[in-house]
Amino acid sequence: MTDAIRWHSATVRAHRDMTPTVREFEIRPEGGVKPWSVGSHIELQVVVDGAMQTRSYSLVGTPQADGANEVYRIAVRRAEPGRGGSRWMWSLETGTELLISEPENRFALSYGAPHTLLVAGGIGITPILGMALTLARRGSLMRMCYAARSATDFAYGAELRAALGDRLATFDGANGQRLDLGREFAALPPKAQAWVCGPLRLLDAAREAWAAAGRSAAGLHIETFGNSGHFDAEAFWCEVPRHGIRVVVPPERSLLDVLAEAGVEALSDCRRGECGLCAMDIVRTEGTIDHRDVFLGGSEKRTNQRLCACVSRVRGGGVVLDSAYRPDT
Repeated sequence: MTDAIRWHSATVRAHRDMTPTVREFEIRPEGGVKPWSVGSHIELQVVVDGAMQTRSYSLVGTPQADGANEVYRIAVRRAEPGRGGSRWMWSLETGTELLISEPENRFALSYGAPHTLLVAGGIGITPILGMALTLARRGSLMRMCYAARSATDFAYGAELRAALGDRLATFDGANGQRLDLGREFAALPPKAQAWVCGPLRLLDAAREAWAAAGRSAAGLHIETFGNSGHFDAEAFWCEVPRHGIRVVVPPERSLLDVLAEAGVEALSDCRRGECGLCAMDIVRTEGTIDHRDVFLGGSEKRTNQRLCACVSRVRGGGVVLDSAYRPDT
């Protein structure tokens, strides 16, 4: 449960701009860095409209990097429009004090595959960078695909080119270069595995292409940002008849948080649309459900059976939900 997070004091030691929209932060925790592995993330408390909220950021690089025993590195893309957390992060200066969690890894890299494909879309490079550097150092058979909106958006591009050489393929969207996941997956040898991180459209495309290639679902590993969707966030209403409430969810807040504030308790853990604990049954919809999770299957999303309250939203209306609550009898 998210309320079980143990928060630790930390300080921003330094920051630098990696691209016009991506800023890297070095964060020094009080008491020192805890052991972590590539694919790990930390939770961080941010301030949005005067209220504390929690955001999750992947740790950048590898634990063996210089200075890794002193700081965690994260990279934050300034999202416009967004929920406000990235704007607050970009306002931080050296010396600012923060509250962070210890590292946790739900996107761990394994080394037993005969071939590994890494795929990053935009800021999805943050967990993938360390994986690429680690596999290159180990001499593993691998390839990496990195897609971005333009040539100026390839954060850590120079570091990756130096480490991977021709094993790195970049796709510049502004120049019409498109990543063909069907072709990439078809070219993989048997029992190869793939790690993919990026916006929801990329993850949806990866799951479809992986299945179309006839590959085992266990070989595809995906991680989402937890707040990217098919539409920009907008306010929507939600009714829960079993509780007799109707709430309005503003663009910068999650449905899960607004419901909890109104007294509707729901289990939650990842708050990134990955674990499915907060999934709720949909009774009726007005508008379009923007399923931003990677937990529910395609059929459930197409038929709007359930939604993950931590990340999913509604465009152009609202939704009536049924909670797990049952009155005492």
